[in-house]
Amino acid sequence: MGSHAEADDVTQDVFIRAFRALASFDGRSDLFTWLYRITVNTSLNHLRKHRRNQGLAREGERRMADSGQVPGGGSARVRSPREEAELGQHLSRVLEALAELSETLRVTLVLATVEGLSYRDVSEILEVPEGTVAWRINEARRQLRERLAGADEPLAEPSGSAPAKKTLEEPGS
Repeated sequence: MGSHAEADDVTQDVFIRAFRALASFDGRSDLFTWLYRITVNTSLNHLRKHRRNQGLAREGERRMADSGQVPGGGSARVRSPREEAELGQHLSRVLEALAELSETLRVTLVLATVEGLSYRDVSEILEVPEGTVAWRINEARRQLRERLAGADEPLAEPSGSAPAKKTLEEPGS
């Protein structure tokens, strides 16, 4: 969401919407999937109203740097200033490329790869067939590869780190 305050607002909104809609929950899907769907819709609505995609990449990079995290959920190891600069440039490019994807492709890719949800769960949350989820993920990856391959300078991998494209692969591969 870009800030803790915005995330708190959306979380509060999600629980209010879920509470109000609880009587309409018919059990055709898991409670988790139903609640996740409300969360995704509420988040997207909030982003449409309050944010532009242009600031998404810079905000994500700043949040990760502030928290000391690296893509994949691990903690940052001590890096040289050069490695930090290279990683920052690489992360910025990846986040900018991600922000350029259509909302549909970006949400599908994030749910499956960042959140680690199964294609089945993603298909239930987004209310589309699993085949559509698979296509969207493949298309998002293809577009990201094209955008990242078109960068002006080659991306250097900091020594001892895994290639960044690993974060775009399916969970468990």
